Amino acid sequence: MTIEPKASTAQPGAFPIVGLGASAGGLEAFEAFFRHVPAESGMAFVLVQHLDPSHASILTEILQRTTAMPVVEVTDQMVVEPNRVYVIPPNREMALFHGTLLLRLPEQVRGQRMPIDAFLRSLAEDQGEKAIGILLSGTGTDGTLGLRALLGNGGISLVQEPSTAQYDGMPQSAIHAGFATHVLPPERMSKVLLASRQHRVKGGAAPPALATVGSMNQIMMTLRSVTGHDFSGYKKSTIGRRIERRMAQHNIEDAEVYARFLKNQPAEAHALFRELLINVTSFFRDPEAFATLKNEVLPQILADKPDGYILRVWVAGCATGEEAYSIAMVLREVMEEARHPFSVQLYSTDLDDDAIATARAGLYPPNITQDVTPERLRRFFAKEDAGYRVKKDIREMVVFAIQNVIKDPPFTKMDLVSCRNLMIYLEADLQKRLIPAFHYALKPGGVLLLSPSESIGGHTDLFSPLSRKWKFYRATPTTASVRTAMAGSLSWATDPAASPQADVMIKAKDVNIAELTRRALVQSFAPASVVTDLRGDILYVHGDTGKYLRPPPGLATLNVVDMAHEGLQMELRAALNLAVRQRAPTLGRDVLFSVADEPRRVSLGVRPLADLEPGQEILLVSFQDLPVQSPQKSRRRKSATSAEPSRVEELERDLAYTRENLQATIEEQQSSNEELKSTNEELQSTNEELQSTNEELETSKEELQSVNEELVTVNAELQAKIEELAGMQNDMKNLLDNINIGTIFLDDRFKIRRFTREAAKVYRVVATDIGRPLSDIKSDLDGDDLLARAQTVIETLIPHEQEVRTIAGEWYLTRIQPYRTLDNVIDGVVMTFAGISDRKAAETSERQGFDIAEAIIDAIGKPMLVLDEGLAVVSASCSFYQEFRLVPAETRGRPIYALGNRQWDIPALRTLLETILPQEQSFDGLEVEHVFAGLGHRKMRLSGRRIFCKSSGRPLILLTVEDIAET
Repeated sequence: MTIEPKASTAQPGAFPIVGLGASAGGLEAFEAFFRHVPAESGMAFVLVQHLDPSHASILTEILQRTTAMPVVEVTDQMVVEPNRVYVIPPNREMALFHGTLLLRLPEQVRGQRMPIDAFLRSLAEDQGEKAIGILLSGTGTDGTLGLRALLGNGGISLVQEPSTAQYDGMPQSAIHAGFATHVLPPERMSKVLLASRQHRVKGGAAPPALATVGSMNQIMMTLRSVTGHDFSGYKKSTIGRRIERRMAQHNIEDAEVYARFLKNQPAEAHALFRELLINVTSFFRDPEAFATLKNEVLPQILADKPDGYILRVWVAGCATGEEAYSIAMVLREVMEEARHPFSVQLYSTDLDDDAIATARAGLYPPNITQDVTPERLRRFFAKEDAGYRVKKDIREMVVFAIQNVIKDPPFTKMDLVSCRNLMIYLEADLQKRLIPAFHYALKPGGVLLLSPSESIGGHTDLFSPLSRKWKFYRATPTTASVRTAMAGSLSWATDPAASPQADVMIKAKDVNIAELTRRALVQSFAPASVVTDLRGDILYVHGDTGKYLRPPPGLATLNVVDMAHEGLQMELRAALNLAVRQRAPTLGRDVLFSVADEPRRVSLGVRPLADLEPGQEILLVSFQDLPVQSPQKSRRRKSATSAEPSRVEELERDLAYTRENLQATIEEQQSSNEELKSTNEELQSTNEELQSTNEELETSKEELQSVNEELVTVNAELQAKIEELAGMQNDMKNLLDNINIGTIFLDDRFKIRRFTREAAKVYRVVATDIGRPLSDIKSDLDGDDLLARAQTVIETLIPHEQEVRTIAGEWYLTRIQPYRTLDNVIDGVVMTFAGISDRKAAETSERQGFDIAEAIIDAIGKPMLVLDEGLAVVSASCSFYQEFRLVPAETRGRPIYALGNRQWDIPALRTLLETILPQEQSFDGLEVEHVFAGLGHRKMRLSGRRIFCKSSGRPLILLTVEDIAET
């Protein structure tokens, strides 16, 4: 179990920051999520979406319609505030540092970027246990490693239910990796967030009460009885956070209630066990530490080591194996660079059996490209559909095993022990007991590697520092570690049954004796032999085969038939064919041949061997010398057969003919073999080209997948924009149709863009006229040329307004205004026609009534005035103008007190109009005297009455003036 916490910079009580990641199909998930998040949630939301780097995003505009919180696009150095939504801009990577969002240009090429992982990792490091990560719809695996880091720092992860996602690749990856604490539809996630916030606010930072400590002990006992593992030595804060997370998931607020729930639910105990074993690690974590290991530490360990030295390494708490494989890759690089091959025994152990199974498979998600350099990715990994698999030669260097480092005995005689980010979760007492155990496991001078946040504590007598920064320690030769381990309470130190080392040594000795015996027997009694494949190519040589085989002239070859001495080739080829075709052995075939005119005799054997692997068949060819017969025996045998010389000559001729045919066949076969070799070389070259092409296609596939995700996101944004525009168009159409104003939109060449149905009453337009010049359309206007006025409006940008009349007698108020785009560009004119026929009729009727009223007043022959409520003259009779020598232009619309150079500003008149008349509806026969300039002294009788205009409804005053002197 390797979990790396980072020092959280978040202040106690600070608001949670929620990181949301999505790719293809994420827009719909974002909208569903924010529809159910209250505006005053007390949380900040940071969105990381796979966006097209060359396309401006409208995600902020779309999301603003679904939430009352402000939605902003992030700028560099933007401070995060609660109750706000922050959206990553296109072509940028984002990180969080001390509550501030930082932007930078992506370093990876398009198609290999993992922006969600990068941000969630920075969120986990910055916010610690207050961090919350949400993974929504998308393809690929981006976000999985980010959630892994977030959980390791005590945060919470929510993953969208795959059945509700348009694309379930990202959610499935996180769920299968085991990094989802909640799997929910987006609309239900807000309840979990709010409940978690309330739980943390209630919990605060107070120390646990006695009841809580008792409940914790009950939980630890239940966990030990169910799983067999004791976590009482782990830090209580770490255990407490994990338990609180499980309690929140089950909506349990009381630790005692959860303890009872755990006791009655064994499945929950296993779930809590998995929660405590969150495996958070990565390849080449702390790259500078691995550079120090490669350039400084390993050269010291391997200095003066003999050829064939076995380097022993132990990685304790390996999690899913990334660190063990990282060390194996560094070892392979050191061997290749130093050209000093040595054997490696690398043991990697962990408590979590699921993590060990993952490590043995060696298959990791595609986003490891964030941690592994392209060169190492090419050398040590094989690309597969599901991600990257560690190559077989690296996997074979590592032996994975399940081990409890606290309870089980350690490995011994190690050159290097690595235990990083395990002890930080253990109490100080258990840490003190583990350090001597690691010293016990190391050879004198061996090296211990810890994480930057760990140390050897007070055990300075056991280790001397090699690198204080990256925590490399050299083991000091001493027996203190043995005494400390025995005095401690580590179970392996006091359990006599837990000492497998002796058995291992005995077995090793047995194996060595058996091997020594086998080698002695083979060297003493086994004949010279070679192992070949079915084509006769030599794979292995045992003993001295120089008597039977020699390199042939010409191109070098390892074919056993080509290398056989003349006279041995034919028998050897026949035996090989028999073994290949019929799987039948050839044993003890007596063959005579000569080498440099020296006769030799050998017993030839060819045996098919059992298949080592399916499809791999091999043959064992053995040669055993036999004594050559003496010359006397040859002469006697020759004389015995001299009676039949003719028969011998015939057989010799047949044999010579057969040999000639066989030689011709051999030459043809050799020629065919050469052609096949040439063809094979061409096929190999073609295969290399195809492999290169396949790699290029894989890269193109990744890039196309990334581009496809970005296009899906852009398409979703544009689709939302289209829906918005369609709604706006429907609103505009209904607005224009219901205001009963004819409108015609013209471009800069006066071609019709669109029009409303009311416009057809002025211009005879139909739907097919869109795009035609307005000058081609017949107008019902009575002689007005509006196109000329429209041209003037475009040239001067001054709106024009006039009343026009149709041939049918309808009146319209026409307005012509410039057509302005959102960029303030003039692109035509807008002509509107508001019907005013009713208003014109009312005005005509009002004018007629006014004329009749004036005629009646003039016919009466008395001076009369009509005043409005402000005492301004509305109308006056002709006798008034004549009597007081005034003209209409100087009278109408002016206050009565201002008439005749303020000659009517009479105090008595003011009293009548401002005091008496407002209280009474009328007054009659009130006499007033006044001296008028040019008219002299006048005595007048005034009568007034309040009247109302029926058409306008405004109050008026009718004032009658009668000269008393004249009467």
